[in-house]
Amino acid sequence: MKQALPRLLCLVAGVVMIVQFFVPHGVSETLFSESLRWVRIISAFALILGVRSIIAHHGTRVRRRTAGWVYSAVTLTAMVVSTFIGLFVGKDANTPSLLASGAQTPIPLHMQLLYENIMAPLGATMFSILAFYMASAAYRAFRARNKEATLLLVAAFIVMIGMVPIGAAIWTKFPDVAQWLLNVPNMAAKRGIWFGIALGMIATSLKIILGIERGWLGGGRG
Repeated sequence: MKQALPRLLCLVAGVVMIVQFFVPHGVSETLFSESLRWVRIISAFALILGVRSIIAHHGTRVRRRTAGWVYSAVTLTAMVVSTFIGLFVGKDANTPSLLASGAQTPIPLHMQLLYENIMAPLGATMFSILAFYMASAAYRAFRARNKEATLLLVAAFIVMIGMVPIGAAIWTKFPDVAQWLLNVPNMAAKRGIWFGIALGMIATSLKIILGIERGWLGGGRG
């Protein structure tokens, strides 16, 4: 019964959502709208559990002074400050708090300042560091060891040259060739990957709905 009820709910919800997607009727549309509302409610409770998990995990690291506990302290401090600003600090002097009666939900000015002056620079720094790893991976992947690697190397070289001004200065057709490579062969490969991902999602969903895959219940298969 401990696993039977969740599996039954999953089966019913999965079948209902599949049926309403293929049946263009007012009842199915209403059912879909109500389902989205329930998803939002469940997501709110999941957010509470997630916050509790973060506090418990990083709080334990801070108390025990484990390796890297300073980063955990920074994480907890940032979460508390962001939550306080988001809940209690208005957008400006004329905008009430988000908890005030009848208040709208604009982005608080202080939250925007935190994002522009902390999150954006941190994101730019992270991607700048990742550029070196990407360059290293590209060097290893583009070495012409066989025909496929040589083809990949040539295509990558044409695209990179065609995307910068020096490429057009060398040959005016470089940008057009690079764009064709992105729009035709690259798009064909991406669509093949998308089809594979879609089929994998369908297979996994059916396994979960039919009770074949039970890992989401915390146990193994079968």
